Amino acid sequence: MTKQQGGLRVHDQFDVTLEDGDLLGEVELTTTLIIAASESEGPLSAEEIDRLLGVSPVPHQR
Repeated sequence: MTKQQGGLRVHDQFDVTLEDGDLLGEVELTTTLIIAASESEGPLSAEEIDRLLGVSPVPHQR
């Protein structure tokens, strides 16, 4: 982006748009966990965390 500075147009090297789909997804999942943990009366179980993250538990092998 450029901006006016004293009659000159100057490129602002710090005005960048950061968009990373993977990062945004991770932030959303982290936010979901933080909210759930803050609303919970105790620690979240592994099953609750898996459900919130949308993952299926891995069956135990013998």
